[in-house]
Amino acid sequence: MTLFNMHREQQLEKEAPLAARMRPRHFDEFVGQEHIVGPGRALRQTIEADQLISIIFWGPPGSGKTTLADIVANITKSHFSPISAVSAGVADLRRIIDEAKERRGLYQQRTILFIDEIHRFNKAQQDAVLPCVEDGTVTLIGATTENPSFEVISPLLSRCRVFTLNALTDDQIRAIVERALADEERGLGQMNVSLDHNTLEHLVVAANGDARIALNALEMATFATAPDAEEKRAIPLATIEDALQHRALLYDKEGEQHYDIISALHKSLRGSDPDAGLYWLGRMLEAGEDPLYVARRLVRFASEDVGMADPQALVVAMAAQQAVHFIGMPEGNLALAQAVVYLATAPKSNTLYRAYSGVQKDVETTRNDPVPLHLRNPVTRLMKDLGYGKGYKYAYDYPEHFVEQQNLPDSLKGRRYYRPSDQGFEREIERRLKDWWGKKEGPAGGSPPPNNEK
Repeated sequence: MTLFNMHREQQLEKEAPLAARMRPRHFDEFVGQEHIVGPGRALRQTIEADQLISIIFWGPPGSGKTTLADIVANITKSHFSPISAVSAGVADLRRIIDEAKERRGLYQQRTILFIDEIHRFNKAQQDAVLPCVEDGTVTLIGATTENPSFEVISPLLSRCRVFTLNALTDDQIRAIVERALADEERGLGQMNVSLDHNTLEHLVVAANGDARIALNALEMATFATAPDAEEKRAIPLATIEDALQHRALLYDKEGEQHYDIISALHKSLRGSDPDAGLYWLGRMLEAGEDPLYVARRLVRFASEDVGMADPQALVVAMAAQQAVHFIGMPEGNLALAQAVVYLATAPKSNTLYRAYSGVQKDVETTRNDPVPLHLRNPVTRLMKDLGYGKGYKYAYDYPEHFVEQQNLPDSLKGRRYYRPSDQGFEREIERRLKDWWGKKEGPAGGSPPPNNEK
């Protein structure tokens, strides 16, 4: 490296954001993720022995994925080639791979290929990496915030070990902030910055486990705070709040968080917990989730988990959907909140879900027998001569407008799909069925449908 280039690198490092300057250079400075890089852990020992295998770091933003890759770069004797999937393409990959092959042949030196945001590579780009990972031309380190099971092609995933990073705890964020305040070389130590307890705690909590958010907000608040007569900067709470603007919500409308939180909402409603239901609803809506997606899920819940125990549940869910469609957001959030509370507090029954599951099973696995003759409509003379409609009993000709007759094909005679629970309106339905069908407790009596699990 020339003297000019060295000076340029030093200047860039000096002008880098606080989060970049404070990035740990070795494991002793690294905070968090003890479950994978704590003392004695296999990954740490492998890195320190310079015997790293291809790996993928999966975790939320600011949890240390890129930092761990930098630590590997500082420790390893291998050549380290970092790229970002946001800006790199197949041509960049081929260039790195060609250089790695040449380096391996001439100098017997390994190459570590670090791909940040690897989930942004499409299938063709990931395919280009696969052969060189398989034959050992490069050792891959991938970093992603998305579930690798969905975003990384199976052949590449099978050749890598996935390590899951967790969001940093409040104590860990606090330690990182305090280190930045004290560090005179790379941090804010020479600027005499201080935060009182409440301000520090607000910063820590608002960071939501993301060290980068905490350090970026701290740096902005520092430069927004004028030094006093003694050249000290006591950052007030209002300045930290202004730097943060609002708490960063960890939510990806197309990623795993999307599915995790909607699952939490569904299960909270099933568990008759309106408070948890409202919380998970808020987590989605305030992070920008499509309100009509939420409405669709509530409509599904109304039939799947409430059903005939409270037929009004479907009406309320559909009304919420119509309200959101009519008045939009944010005003429509209360209509969804009303539906969430109604569904959470409604009696629960999955009998409709179980009944239709039984129907699906029989439709798929049994003969599709013809409709019994007496249920067919004799539209023509020929049909009537063939027996269509013969023996059909017209319900309105009988007391209470009910008469017992077989309505299923012979192969399913006696099959019972719908079994009312003892919850809500289904108690009334059960009473009606017993009145109509007597001891048979349902149309044609018989056993429940097969495969009728909970």
